[in-house]
Order: sequence, then structure tokens, then C-alpha cells
Amino acid sequence: MQVIETLAEGLKRELKVVIPADEMQTRMNERLAEVKDRVRINGFRPGKVPVAHLKKVYGKSIMAELVNEIVRDKPTEILTGRGEKSATQPEVAMTEDEAEADKILKAEADFEFTLAYEIIPAIELKDATGIKVTREVVQIGEDEVNAQILRIAESARTYESKKGKAADGDRVTIDYLGKVDGEAFDGGKDEDAELVLGSNRFIPGFEEQLVGVKAVDEKTITVTFPADYPAANLAGKEATFDITVKDVAAAAPIEINDELATKLGLESADKLKEIVRGQIESQYGSVTRQKVKRQLLDQLDELYQFETPERLVNAEFENIWRQINTDLEQAGKTFADEDTTEEEARTEYRKLAERRVRLGLVLSEIGEKAGVQVSDDEMQRSLFEQLRQFPGQEKQILDYFKNTPGAAASLRAPLFEEKVVDHLLSEVAVTDKTVSKDELMAEDEAEVKPAKKTPAKKKAAAKAEAGEGEEAAAPKKKAPAKKKAADESAE
Repeated sequence: MQVIETLAEGLKRELKVVIPADEMQTRMNERLAEVKDRVRINGFRPGKVPVAHLKKVYGKSIMAELVNEIVRDKPTEILTGRGEKSATQPEVAMTEDEAEADKILKAEADFEFTLAYEIIPAIELKDATGIKVTREVVQIGEDEVNAQILRIAESARTYESKKGKAADGDRVTIDYLGKVDGEAFDGGKDEDAELVLGSNRFIPGFEEQLVGVKAVDEKTITVTFPADYPAANLAGKEATFDITVKDVAAAAPIEINDELATKLGLESADKLKEIVRGQIESQYGSVTRQKVKRQLLDQLDELYQFETPERLVNAEFENIWRQINTDLEQAGKTFADEDTTEEEARTEYRKLAERRVRLGLVLSEIGEKAGVQVSDDEMQRSLFEQLRQFPGQEKQILDYFKNTPGAAASLRAPLFEEKVVDHLLSEVAVTDKTVSKDELMAEDEAEVKPAKKTPAKKKAAAKAEAGEGEEAAAPKKKAPAKKKAADESAE
């Protein structure tokens, strides 16, 4: 077998691989000898079929198998022998000429194919001890813990019917019928709907007009749906709601005690405070971690500058660009609305893709040299977390990770990256700094790339600020004039 390098330009490589016809013939004969005793051909005793006849009957199919095996196995072998790593799966090209292909299958012509790929550049690791990061830490006070408990306790709050007018904080039980231009609309009717005034569950103006109503009152109110209301047929429209008030109830006071803890499924108020404090610490810890990681990556980005494989950058850019356009579409905006152009945005996000690829290669090299490993138990926990997020779809998810090439790697990659970050943080200088909650949650413009504040950037900042995993108030009941799709996490 001959391997001839035909292109070596930057990271791009192209090889011509030639396997002589006589070598292909030898391989075919060896394979025919292996099957000789197993085949059954009319007119011949088992094991007595002449090789020439076997070749005539099975030669092309066996040669096709050999070609497929060579194309499948040889690229890895060749690259290993050259001491190279391909950034993506090498592209294999063979002759498309039918006559030439027929000669190859008959072992009458050399088998030639080309490999086109980009190599992963050699990365010389640099001393990381000069890196300095600041870890922002929030001191969690008793008042904050208690305030969060009170928000959580809303789900267990009781109400007692009262006489007199409804006030903010009271719960009203109502029947309502919504109309636009005098016609009832889908989803605009409900009976025995419970609504806490001041909760902002319904569109602006709805709850305010119920302040002062009494049980058995009947009232028609007029509201205007927001221009960005999810239902396009209602967005910006004026609507009336015919309302019958069935009950007005005042909220019972909430006290942080063992009785409240019991209602929430815990044994004591101390245990409740312990759990809530842990939730808040986890929320702040996630933001702190993100900021520390950003500082670390920014400094690694300054330390390492090298050419990145174009195919990896293209793939990363396409992922980013797809998400950007999805965010714009969902927000009903254009690039002009974001004070930019598509061309400028492409340039910015191309730079971001290059940065991500470069840092990914750096972290991979650091982790490999440091012997960072992701254990089976860690992979299993990550898979269970995926299952937990999609109740009822466990089988489909398991099948996906079992049958989809590369799916397991998508679980491993973020775990590996975080472990490499942990490794680096054990080597660099980390200084703790006590800050307020507002300082921690404040968006640092220098931390967000690209520089312009696009929808994706805003979304990322919002995600960093949201206390994911924290228990907030109970989910709100869906209603046609609902203002928000889900509860927001506590600040």
C-alpha cells in the first residue's frame, strides 16, 4: 500500500492511497479460501469447488466487502501511522467511473482512493499558574432565607371566606366568559377559577378591576391583550369579560414554624431553613461558577492563539446561527431590531465559534495530559438527569443514547469540560471576594460575547440569573389572559 501526500496546506491534508491490484487479488484469494469449505454450489461436493469457479461466482461481492473494509479501517490506521488526529471524520473519495470500478472489483486495476481531512493542531501547553481569577461569594442572611421560605409557602397558604370587598392579596373564585367584538373566543371561559389579586397571573388591568368586588357580584370588565400576547388572534385586541364572583377569601397569615414545615413535607422549621439555604447557595454558586469559568476561559483565550480546523468552526457556527435565528423568530424580531445587520452578526458569531473550538481543543489537551477521566457512574448520573427532565419519555431517551452514534459523547463532553475546569482552578490563583446579590447577578458586559446585545446574549444572561432547580411558588393555573407562562424563580 502506498500513501502519497498530495496536499499539506495549513491544517488541511489530502492523501492518495494506492493498493496494487496484485495485493487486492491476494486478499481476495485468502477470503475465497476461507469460504471454500462453507459454500454450497450445485454440482460440487462441499470443499471441492474450484477456486476459479468460486472467484467467478463470489469474486466481485468479496472484493466489494474488502473495499468497504479498507475504506472503513485504513484511514484511522494511516493517520495513526502519521501521528495525526483528524478534526472530523476524513472524507473518502473513490472513482465514480463504472468501468474503472469494475476493473477494481475484478482485481484488474489498482484500488485508489483519497483522504481529505483537517488535522488537530499540536498544542503546546503553557504554564497556567499566572492565571488569576476572582470568585464572587454572597453571604446569605437569615432574612433572605425566611423571605424565600415565605415565597415557597405560598403553595401551602390557606384562605378563609370573608364578607366585604376583595382587596389585593385576597383570593376570588369566579366564573368568566371572554369576548372579542362581542364573540366568545376559545379558551376565554372558565368556572370556579381561583385568582389571587395582585399575583399578576392575568393580563394587565384584569385583576385591578376586581379589587372591591364582593361575593355574588356580577361585573363586566374591559381589558386589552398585550401586543406580544402568544395567541396571535388575541394580541393587541380589546376584550370584555363577563364575571360572576362566587367567593372572596382572605389569606391566612404565614408563620415559619414546624407546622409550616410539616405542610411542606419536612419534619421541622430548622430542616426547612437548612434546605432552603442550600437551594439559595446552589443558585448563587451556579452564577459564581459561571463567572469564574468565564474569567478562566478569557485568559486561556489570550494564552492560546492558533489556527482552528475550519470544519469544526463551520459546524459550531451553524449550531450558534441556528439558535440565533430561532431566538429572533420566537421574539418576533430582526437583526435591525437588535441594532445590527445579518452580515455583522455572522462576523461576530463566526468569531465566537472560532473561540469555542479553540478553547475546546485547549481544554481537551489539558484534560488528556492531566489524566482527567469521566467515570461510568458520572455518565450514569448525567443520563438519569436527562431522564428526570423528561418524565414519560424515558424509553425514547434511553433508546436515543443507545442507538445514536455520538450521543454518549454529548453527555461526556460537558462533564469532561467541567472536570478540566476544576483541575485548572486547583492550579491557578483564586481570590474570594464577598459581594452583594445584586453585584453577583449583575451582567458584566465584558463577559458576554459577541459585544452586541443580541437575543441569544440576553437569553444567556437571563439563564445565568435564574435560580435553576430552586423551588418557588406553586405553578400558576393556566388562564386565557395569563401574563406569564410559568413561575419565575425567586430572586
